[in-house]
Amino acid sequence: MSKLVTVKSIIDTTKTYQYLDNGEPMRGGMKDVFFSADRTYVVALFRDVQDFNSRERLKKIATTYRESFFNKEGGEYYKTLFCWPYDVVEKDKQIGIIVPTYDKKFLFQKGYATQDLIKGKEKEGKWFASPKFRNKQFALRLDDSELGTWLNFFQIAVNISRGVKRMHAAGLAHSDLSYKNVLIDPVTKSANIIDIDGLVVPGIFPPDVIGTADFIAPEVLATKHLKKDDPNRKLPNRLTDLHALSVLIYMFLLYRHPLKGGKVHDLDTEKDDLLSMGEKALFIEHPTDTSNRPKASQFNPKELPWVDITKIPYTVTGPYLVELFNQAFINGLHAPNNRPTADQWEQALLKTTDLMQPCSNKSCEQKWYVFNNTTTPKCPFCGTAHKGTLPVLDLYAQFKPGEWKPINHRLMVYHDQYLFSWHVNNNVIRNERLTEPQKKPVGYFKLMGDKWIFVNQTLTSLKDVSENIDIPIGGTVELSEGKKILLSKEDGGRLVFVTLANK
Repeated sequence: MSKLVTVKSIIDTTKTYQYLDNGEPMRGGMKDVFFSADRTYVVALFRDVQDFNSRERLKKIATTYRESFFNKEGGEYYKTLFCWPYDVVEKDKQIGIIVPTYDKKFLFQKGYATQDLIKGKEKEGKWFASPKFRNKQFALRLDDSELGTWLNFFQIAVNISRGVKRMHAAGLAHSDLSYKNVLIDPVTKSANIIDIDGLVVPGIFPPDVIGTADFIAPEVLATKHLKKDDPNRKLPNRLTDLHALSVLIYMFLLYRHPLKGGKVHDLDTEKDDLLSMGEKALFIEHPTDTSNRPKASQFNPKELPWVDITKIPYTVTGPYLVELFNQAFINGLHAPNNRPTADQWEQALLKTTDLMQPCSNKSCEQKWYVFNNTTTPKCPFCGTAHKGTLPVLDLYAQFKPGEWKPINHRLMVYHDQYLFSWHVNNNVIRNERLTEPQKKPVGYFKLMGDKWIFVNQTLTSLKDVSENIDIPIGGTVELSEGKKILLSKEDGGRLVFVTLANK
């Protein structure tokens, strides 16, 4: 029998909240969680007594930090990205937080393909970071309707990167970023960062935990035996967040862990884990040190082909992400200051989506792949070759009058692909601050017979430079080999150079 319990805010004592207690709360790592009667919020009560510092941290998170995130430019976007506490309550000296309930899209609609065991449960990122839950031979696989496409996971990674970028810009660190503290929905390409109550503020609010296994930075594990006040002890901070973010992105795109390979450091499993993820951590796809390559004898059949890095190497993610994975897991693995920032991840992910091609094989499980800069492109997941020509648009910017240079950004064309303002002009940055007009396409690409054309929808100064012809709104221009197209004559306007692959 459930009873209705009332708790009072310690921030505004005129406010009260009610929750249903049936004696069996949902138990998190540190909190017991109860739903309100209308299920619009939860009351999460800490099991342990919170000291003065912890109480002050929670009050700051629910007021000052919350307002700085949501009451400024981009605030509406961040409301969808964070599950943020909005009040702190007390019950018999037990402290708790008031948190909005998760959007329904972050709860499994179907769950497993063959059973209803996880229907209605939270879509923690862990469900989507392992290949076995998508393996058709595995009884407890996720239903196809829950999986989304490979392209969708790039947008999910963009959203997570933006959330981490925003926290770091505010001088905060999550401290426990992992696939348990990020909910995702591959169908709507959404992400939600949870467990915000442990935010770290350097010099003011220290971390409560060292993180979640698999996502703890090597320097934290390597020094965990030292006392907390030892100057050599490394605790969670902004740079350890960046390690966890890199691991998350790698796992969401490749369904394997970047450091868990075949190398054994100690026959004691616990010591081996500590070394392989800490002091002796080594990237499984390190280009010169191959000692931690996953061994075929260790492969789990349910995790093939993803665990076999010879079949699906990290290079399938494209040049921009390979560069950052190298930076994260080679240059920055044991040198935290060298790790890619969240903003670098965001921009590399977005540029990679411009290299994506839809796979023509309707049975392909990933549905999309990154163009590999070859003359004969094919899907690396199912092996299906691209049919027909494939326009590659290299973007150029004008650095001084008459001097155009490539900007290391290209757009791959496919039928019904759109062109946007961030492709057209250097001054438009693709991030969460885009205005509604900037989010609308300015034109689109069509395959007409064996010819590719671009249809101009809104560009007022589009010009076919090769033919010296202005292209009016509603007009078209053919994408032929070597064609040069000026997208805009305005300041910051870019030029496109066309190459036809797979001729």
